[in-house]
Amino acid sequence: MDSSRPFEIFLVCAPGLEPVLLEEVREKGFDKAEAGPGGVTIMGGWPEVWRANLDLRGAVRVLVRIGGFMAFHLAQLDKRSRKFDWGAVLRPEVPVRVQVTCKASKIYHAKAACERIERALVESHAIPLSPEAEIVVKVRIHDNNVAISIDSTGEALHIRGHKEAVGKAPMRENLAAMLLRQCGYDGREPVIDPMCGSGTFVIEAAEIAAGLQPGRSRGFAFQNLASFDAEAFAALRRTAPKPVPASGYYGSDRDAGAVRNATANADRAGVSEFTHFSCHGAAEIRPPDDRKGLVMVNPPYGGRIGNKKLLYALYGSFGQTMLTHFKGWRVGLVTSEPSLAKATGLPWKPLGLPIAHGGMKVWLWQTPPLR
Repeated sequence: MDSSRPFEIFLVCAPGLEPVLLEEVREKGFDKAEAGPGGVTIMGGWPEVWRANLDLRGAVRVLVRIGGFMAFHLAQLDKRSRKFDWGAVLRPEVPVRVQVTCKASKIYHAKAACERIERALVESHAIPLSPEAEIVVKVRIHDNNVAISIDSTGEALHIRGHKEAVGKAPMRENLAAMLLRQCGYDGREPVIDPMCGSGTFVIEAAEIAAGLQPGRSRGFAFQNLASFDAEAFAALRRTAPKPVPASGYYGSDRDAGAVRNATANADRAGVSEFTHFSCHGAAEIRPPDDRKGLVMVNPPYGGRIGNKKLLYALYGSFGQTMLTHFKGWRVGLVTSEPSLAKATGLPWKPLGLPIAHGGMKVWLWQTPPLR
């Protein structure tokens, strides 16, 4: 791999969110961004890999295409794997694990292909293997073309590094950030979540307003690659928030334990100064002041928590609260059940693409400013 030349970097996201991630990637100034199934491709070098992991709120992980070759049978795969310059990226003292997929190729046995590549890593470059290794070599054999990528991320990027306390069916941070973006949130308006759980929407909104990097509190797999430059990476990290209007980000929940968790998570994230959490039902929320903003909510739904039939009253009450007390505000609601969304009586816009979330499909329902 010639690291002096731009290479392909694939930013993975939840299916259905590719256009939203593309918007964020372009906003962050990455080069030659193109959306495709399952994510966005950009071109760049290792600094772009580091920055993508640090800065992108919507990505799940960052894969680096380090090279490839053609192989029509296992012996050829073995030979060419041994000649591949693994040492340009991998360090001999750091263990890796290998994942192989095969499709429409003469090499069709993924396990046999994986064994050949593992043997080449050990015998040609003395790179150790471990099933628990953080660094993953991803090999895709499609139409006899062997494409080799490295997962530069490690733990998925929704793990920000400061959210320890979670409740039932938590909203992942990268999904929350993309949903906020879809609702037009840009960090300059109040956000309220009346069923906040562990506080994900509120904390993400506050971090966006403060200009905080989502990856600022965690480590990454790329820090154990041969290409890593600790000094250059340190120059990319930012920890100080920019000034944020006070009292702009509110969460509430009827579960006192959830409120305690959300408060603790906001404190660890460094946004407790301008987030506020309280314990009460969703029907009791009111606008904090005269400003208009966004109500963002991920209520229970049948496939996620409990019996769907018992939830219609909750959704109906929430909708009535919005229509009565939140004129001028926009509402964003996440659910897998169209009938529950319709039970709110809110004036929903046409639906966008379904989003893969927790093994099911969900939709973001949005209103214009309520009248």
